[in-house]
Amino acid sequence: MTHRNPRRRAALLAALALVVGAAWTGANAPTARAGEQTAAAGEQAVAANAGAGKRAGAATVTADAGPLSPTTRFHVDPGSRAARQAVVDAAAGDTDDAALMARLAELPQAAWFAGGTPGQVRADAAALVARAGAAGQVPVLVAYNVPGRDCGLYSGGGAASSAAYREWITAFAEGVGDAPAVVVLEPDGLAALPEDCAGPADPGGELTAARLADLGFAVTTLKQRPGTVVYLDAGNSRWRAVGDMARRLIDAGVARADGFSLNVSNFQPTDHETRYGTWVSKCVWFATKGPEWGRGHTDWCANQYYSAAAPNDGQPGNAVSADDPTTWHWTDAWYDRTVGQPATTALAHFVVDTSRNGRGPWKPAAGTYADPETWCNPPGRGMGPRPTADTGLPLVDAYLYVKTIGDSDGSCTRGTTGPVDPVYGVVDPPAGAWWPDFAHALARDAEPALLP
Repeated sequence: MTHRNPRRRAALLAALALVVGAAWTGANAPTARAGEQTAAAGEQAVAANAGAGKRAGAATVTADAGPLSPTTRFHVDPGSRAARQAVVDAAAGDTDDAALMARLAELPQAAWFAGGTPGQVRADAAALVARAGAAGQVPVLVAYNVPGRDCGLYSGGGAASSAAYREWITAFAEGVGDAPAVVVLEPDGLAALPEDCAGPADPGGELTAARLADLGFAVTTLKQRPGTVVYLDAGNSRWRAVGDMARRLIDAGVARADGFSLNVSNFQPTDHETRYGTWVSKCVWFATKGPEWGRGHTDWCANQYYSAAAPNDGQPGNAVSADDPTTWHWTDAWYDRTVGQPATTALAHFVVDTSRNGRGPWKPAAGTYADPETWCNPPGRGMGPRPTADTGLPLVDAYLYVKTIGDSDGSCTRGTTGPVDPVYGVVDPPAGAWWPDFAHALARDAEPALLP
């Protein structure tokens, strides 16, 4: 979409000059992607990070690396893909999309670390943390390299072995250093354990046990850094039942982390995720710190699919339905009756990825596609609530843009033989690749609106 108004175009191009300069600087500076920093430069940044926490000012987190302060300022990458796209759009005369991308470029997004050698990830993490500290900001980093990630699907990959992963995550933690930082640990790593993968992927359970041990090692290693806040990923409200996810979090060491993350790369509404997260947190408490008779029994926790507090008599509204949040009061009732109101300091906190959930999940008409793959580049979605650590909810530490807005989820085929995505009539870019049209659409359809 172009805008031909000369006065508006001149004003926009003047404003975009700032974005151009920032994007040019960012394009020529080291990025937070594996292999783009030298190990030598990284060692210098690691050393610099030792005192970065003292310089971060308003960006600091609490002294014990607990929940984030509401005044936390998250890091904005001046050389982000959105900033570069704003320059491309402006040069092409597409001033409307350029304005949207320029606005998006002003917002903090997480940096993903998905591979590379230990030396590379140490250098890249150190460089990012140093840049954020110099700007008085706290970076959000995503560690995404666990062996067998994504069950080998669109985002498959990861370290070659547990030993390789532990070496990698140790180097990653060294790169983060002692400065303030937030780490989202292994999206889908718990929601899609090896035992959940299709086929006989883990018949004896050894791979699942190794995954849980690797995640536990990562939590412990990262929490040895005094400025690091760690959230162990816990999928989303339309995936694992509350008790199932609570058990997985416990087994992976959530008690040693600062909490968990929800909705990473997904589209579930924010209020659904905050409610689900509260249930998960209370279920963890119930099974570990609650009444003696409930210890170890996450399977007794009410969830988004069933609550023992409901009549469950077959009458409309008298049972919990995951598709009908008006029935979720039955789940709330179980927690009110069984768990009560533990102190928020005794409960696991969480963060929510709101990067693409402004309009909720995509719901195509039944039978439209053999497999709609509603999680994969769905049309008509939009960016959600802006990143902030001031959520107003005691257990919700932050809303974050974790998924890079504009990155493809993969080459979706919706159950067809492919390779064309029938929704868009093109072959979607591979997972993690920048897709300008998708970025424009997400920004254009943002809720709340993304105003220049």
